[in-house]
Amino acid sequence: MIQENFIRLFEDGFRKNWDLPGFSNYGENLTLTYAEIAHKIAELHLLFEQCHIQRNDKIALIGKNNANWAITYLATVTYGAIIVPILQDFNPNDVHHITNHSESKLLFVGDAVWENLEEEKLTTVNAIFSLANFNCISLLNKEVKQPEKEAEENNAENTEAAIDLKLIHPDHIHQLFTEKYPYGFFRDSVRYVDKPNTEIVSINYTSGTTGFSKGVLTPGNALAGNITFGLRTKLVAPEYRIISFLPLAHAYGCAFEFLTSTCAGCHIHFIGKTPAPKILLKAFAEIRPNVIFCVPLIIEKIYKKQIQPLLARPSMRWVLSIPFLDQPVLGQIRKKLIDAFGGEFSEIVVGGAPLNAEVEEFFNKIKFPFTVGYGMTECAPLISYSHAQDFIPKSSGKLLDILEAKVINPDPANEVGELCVRGENVMAGYYRNPEATALILDKDGWLHTGDLGKIDEEGNLFIRGRNKTMILSASGQNIYPEELEAKLNNMPFVMESLVIESNKKLIALVCPDYDALDVEHIDQNQLDNLMEENRKLLNSMVGAYENVSKIQLYPHEFDKTPKKSIKRYLYASKS
Repeated sequence: MIQENFIRLFEDGFRKNWDLPGFSNYGENLTLTYAEIAHKIAELHLLFEQCHIQRNDKIALIGKNNANWAITYLATVTYGAIIVPILQDFNPNDVHHITNHSESKLLFVGDAVWENLEEEKLTTVNAIFSLANFNCISLLNKEVKQPEKEAEENNAENTEAAIDLKLIHPDHIHQLFTEKYPYGFFRDSVRYVDKPNTEIVSINYTSGTTGFSKGVLTPGNALAGNITFGLRTKLVAPEYRIISFLPLAHAYGCAFEFLTSTCAGCHIHFIGKTPAPKILLKAFAEIRPNVIFCVPLIIEKIYKKQIQPLLARPSMRWVLSIPFLDQPVLGQIRKKLIDAFGGEFSEIVVGGAPLNAEVEEFFNKIKFPFTVGYGMTECAPLISYSHAQDFIPKSSGKLLDILEAKVINPDPANEVGELCVRGENVMAGYYRNPEATALILDKDGWLHTGDLGKIDEEGNLFIRGRNKTMILSASGQNIYPEELEAKLNNMPFVMESLVIESNKKLIALVCPDYDALDVEHIDQNQLDNLMEENRKLLNSMVGAYENVSKIQLYPHEFDKTPKKSIKRYLYASKS
């Protein structure tokens, strides 16, 4: 069990960093100090009391990245309730289902999301609040069960108590705050609920590529394990500038851009817009973050749009082919890239999906400060990480010292097998789904990740692909489609690709780079010929058993999860 208590980490962090800037919404002229954040959390605790929320009741939360989203999350867990963060990319039916399945009593929602929800389908919710200002949008089930303490005081066991709209109005909540915390005494009064690390603090519904969303029961211990690892390794530090652009409802962004950074006393800038490279590059230049947490898609788009055209110039190819002449040029490219990310970061931590091999190779060549980590929602999420200075190329970092790991059913030829982990960060199971829990957690506590990889003698992890996506060739060879896609994605006029099996042959679905096609005035016949050239080039780079028999053009980008992994199950039968 992790020694530090999950709730105490925040309590201690607020006191230590009381006067430091805490949360800002990017593009808005407002910054909250940690004292002001603690004030807002205390007012939400009073709101929960007026709504008769009890320990371990669930509170659902959905909306764009912003300070009020983060405050709602912190208020919920420090009150002793269980937070249910929902990805705002989920469609309304999924939101209805998750809210009901989790038995959430309250819902905090962004206005844009609320417009598409149907309150009559939220069967367990008693009240809905706007993330814009914490005003009550709707009272649904007016009568709720009174907490036992209130019932005893009123000498009325099992009585029902209505939520009074006047008592949950922000003005009344503020009045209650001033009565409870006289001016000047609030800082010393910050005391949050006593909740052991063994208890559940959040239920995260996965956005996996298999099409089935499951509620991950995350105990305080798992999140404390991630937070203390980040603090212990100095991944973040007080007064670091952090840009939060990964979905906060996703485990990766939540754990490091938000939770760990909050406990450390960082200044977090929340970006609520879709994190397109143009928006991010502007934010990097203005905020100059000290560390960047990123998914591969963002890095790869910046590389493809800014670096690849530069490398394709004939004069550049000539210079880079000559020893000693290439180093100054590569140094200039490195500086340009570092400046593009703000120029003051210690490293970029890439996670959420594998990084394209060509991009990684180039970053290594120019000594760019990046590292690749690995994790999953079921581990809240971190499993492996190494600082950029210690990162081994092509790995996913070193396994955490608070986890055990093993590879089962390894292929004798290359030692690749399914990765299993056990230890502090592992979930308690899936909420109200014992069948799915039994499939991933065995009786000895080993979590079967479903990812294929191997571990070297120093504990570095090398991931090859997903167990479910691996294709077995006619000759018995293992084919990892992700590796073929990584090569294809770097070829001319390819935006993204998906390699599938059809009639025992490999087919590559390709979404073309339409912007590049328009610039070059390329018509359909030319595009077909270019894709055939790409297919032949790809086949020359891989084994005969991995040869792609056909490239089939796809009209638009593939559907993705919020962490930008393609939902492969949607395309498995397309050819």
